[in-house]
This record gives sequence, structure tokens and C-alpha cells, in this order.
Amino acid sequence: MAGSLLGSCSSSITFRSARLAASSDIESLRSISFSSHLHRLSSNSLEQKLHVQVQSSRMPAVVRAESSSDKTPIDTSLSPRVNSVKPSKTVAITDQATALVQAGVPVIGLAAGEPDFDTPAVIAEAGINAISDGYTRYTPNAGALELRTAICHKLKEENGITYTPDQILVSNGAKQSILQAALAVCSPGDEVIIPAPYWVSYPEMARLADAKPVILPTLISNNFLLDPKLLASKLSDKSRLLILCSPANPTGSVYPRRLLEEIADIVSKHPRLLVLSDEIYEHIIYAPATHTSFASLPGMWERTLTVNGFSKAFAMTGWRLGYLAGPKHFVAACGKIQSQFTSGASSISQKAGVTALGMGYAGGEAVSTMVKAFQERRDFLVKSFTELEGVKISEPQGAFYLFLDFSFYYGTEAKGFGVIKDSESLCRYLLDQAQVALVPGDAFGDDSCIRISYAAALSSLEAAMERIKNALVLLRPLVPA
Repeated sequence: MAGSLLGSCSSSITFRSARLAASSDIESLRSISFSSHLHRLSSNSLEQKLHVQVQSSRMPAVVRAESSSDKTPIDTSLSPRVNSVKPSKTVAITDQATALVQAGVPVIGLAAGEPDFDTPAVIAEAGINAISDGYTRYTPNAGALELRTAICHKLKEENGITYTPDQILVSNGAKQSILQAALAVCSPGDEVIIPAPYWVSYPEMARLADAKPVILPTLISNNFLLDPKLLASKLSDKSRLLILCSPANPTGSVYPRRLLEEIADIVSKHPRLLVLSDEIYEHIIYAPATHTSFASLPGMWERTLTVNGFSKAFAMTGWRLGYLAGPKHFVAACGKIQSQFTSGASSISQKAGVTALGMGYAGGEAVSTMVKAFQERRDFLVKSFTELEGVKISEPQGAFYLFLDFSFYYGTEAKGFGVIKDSESLCRYLLDQAQVALVPGDAFGDDSCIRISYAAALSSLEAAMERIKNALVLLRPLVPA
């Protein structure tokens, strides 16, 4: 009897969990404005598929909802800090594309900034060995000394910056390192200076730190590089943090040393101003471009927080491993936050990270092979989009993104879809008509563009390019009513 009751309860819980999961998947497709126009393409088919799955396991429900008529209403308000933050559009679109593929819709996803390569075998083997050897316990909050020492060696040999292990903080990904840096150095009312186009998380991290993001626009004609004169004109006593990313997401732009030296000269005139140098894409760079670490410039070590990690160059996105390097005072403050937040990163990932840093200069042959593939993909897409009418291109010198100006197509319309008004409606149209998932430029602070990730197989890029061309041909100038 007890076994029967247990089985019934277990089945009921399983059913309710499946139903909640199904509901969650469907709602996630509708939770952002991007998906409101896709119901005929995807939501109905996804809902039907999920409905069939739930129906097939349907059993009488054991637990019934209680009446809330005589209960005291619950305060469901959220923190003003949370309400000020926007969800990541790149994550939302990537999740949406994944859900569509799982529902049987043949979407080509070019939204995620995630290499399609497997983690190099020697790194994966190090992680497996860590588990086999029982290296599965907590590490020190700042990271295993072995890894921090290896990071110090890498920064000295590859970047020309000298640190000691107590000036390194290992975290669960570079994203955590950046957020902790903002939280550690910003006070309410401070300003975080962010060149646009920017990675979608920078402004939101500033808001989470109770600081004000100050956006400085750049021009595609200038390869999306920050104008030092504009920077100088926008700095004030409130300016606390300047975020630089090179090679850059979403543009692939690389800051030449000469330009960084001009920026450093301006920074040196503002005692409160620190620089966060996001160098996560440093090894994904195409000759003749070269990488310069901001902290290596004269007088900048003392005021630079360098962030890097393993996710992009080493194809270790799921390992969640990044790090921050800087003056001990700032790094210790970030470590204090981490100690009350997540504590140390995965011990297994840290062992893998040590092996990654031991593969040779700039990742050795394994990373070089991936970079060659990225460059081949870049060259294919640049050539293909150059052939399209009206598309403006700044050829990326690093990372694995194209940030293309498609504003030529704004003000057109497609039969059965409507008007292409901006980057979001264009990406919505391309997902609807071409079944290619891209990210609208408004998420990065430039509505004239869309971002295409070429961290995908060349065959997928070729198919996506053909679909995009066919979809754009269907667009017609808007006929006045």
C-alpha cells in the first residue's frame, strides 16, 4: 500500500514537473518582444509538441491548488536594482533558437558567442583526471595556488604584465569577474564609461553596482573605435570606471597600441578613473592586428583591472572559469564579494585551466587551428555580405563576430510580415522567414546594426547566408498609405 501511494505521488510530481517545464518553455518564447511575431512559425508547433509529451504521461493530479480567497496577499514587489536591469537579449535569443530546434524547427543559430569546437582533448583529460584523482573539494576562495601561479606566468610572458598570486582572483567565468569589479569599486552616483557598441552586460552590471552607465558612441567608418577627444569631453569627477574590450564584442575591433596610449594619457589626468580591460578574446586575433594589454602601458598598471578567461580561446564555455588581475587592494575587495557570493570556482575546471595554460604560447597549436578556422569563416562572410546591396561592413580584426549596418533595409516591408522598422524587427523577420537567429544591434547600443556570430561550422554559415539573401530579396519599399 505504501509503495502504491509512493508511486502515485511520484507519478503526480513527475507529471506536474513536466507540465511546468512545458509551460516554462512556451512562455520563454513569448517573454521577449522578439518572439511575439513568431507564433505561426514556432510557438504553435512547439506548444503542440510539448502538449503531446504531457498528454502521453497524463495521470490524475493528486495535489490541488488551495483557495487563496482567505489568504493575506503576498508582496511580490522586486528590488529597484533588479527592476533597473534588462535581461540579456543574446541569452534570450539563444535560448529561443535552442527551443525551436528542439521542437523540430530547422533554425540556424548565429546568436551565441560560443565556439563550436570541442574543448581540446588534453584539457578535457585533465578535468577527467581531476575527478578520478579525487580533486573534487573546495579550493581557496581566490583559486588554487597552482592556477594563480600559472596565470601570473602567462600574463608576464604573453602580456608583459607582472603580478603575484595574491593579485589574481579566479572566478566562475569572466562575467563574474567583471561584475565583482564593478561592485567593488563603484559607489552610488559613480559613472561607468562604456564605448558603444558594447557587450550587452556592461551597462546592466553598472546598474547592479548602483552606478550610471555613460555610453560613448563610435562609428563604423572608424572601425567602432573610441575617439579619445570624445572620451576626454565626457569625463568628470563622477567617472569611476572605463570599460575597454579588445578584441571587441560585438564588433571584432582591435585597439591599436597607439590609440590605447592616447586613451591612457587621458585616463592619467583623472585620479578617480580606473580601467577595466576585458581581454577574453585576446588570442582570437587576425594578422596583422596585435593585442596590447592596457595594464602594460606606462602608468596604467596601478589603475587597471585586467579580466580574462578560458571560455573563448580554449572552447571552455561550460567549464565556467575566468580571472581578474590587478592591484592587491582591488583584487582583495573583489575576493571579499566572491567569498559571500559563490566562493571559489570549480576545482575540476581549475585543474583543466592549468593544463590549458601549459599548452604553449597563446594556446599553442590547438588554439591556432581554431583561429585559422574562424578567420576562414570571417573571410567568407565578409565577401558574401559585401555582395549584398546596402550592407555596411567594418571588417573584424579579432573575436568571431560581424557587426553589420543593415539600416538600408529599414522602411521596407514583407508580405505577411509587415514593416522592417529597426534591428529587432529585421532580426524577427530573418528568424521568421529565413529561420536564422541573429541578435539585433539595439542590444549592443547601435540599432543600425545586427550581430552575427561566426562561431559555427562553415557549412552552417553557407546555408545561413543563402537563407538571408533569399529573405532580403523579398523586402520591398514601404508603399505610403
